[in-house]
Amino acid sequence: MTHHDEPEDARAHDVQALSDVDVHVYEAVAAQAQGGGSVDVGALCRATGLEEDALRRSLATLVAQGYVVPQGDGMGLGPHTFSVETQ
Repeated sequence: MTHHDEPEDARAHDVQALSDVDVHVYEAVAAQAQGGGSVDVGALCRATGLEEDALRRSLATLVAQGYVVPQGDGMGLGPHTFSVETQ
């Protein structure tokens, strides 16, 4: 089965389709939003070292693919299909 033959929802959660920046941002959300909490954009900028515009672009990708979800004034984890080791 080629990538084009995969169902749309299978591609939506293809972790290999994420950029290194997207994975880095996802890891920051996962580390700071454990237990169902949320993390604000300012904290994510500090945690990732990204400028706000770059962070928001990555978050838009992660939201579109269901890895993170808007939660209150911040971002929380969505229903994801891979695990991240946090320290």
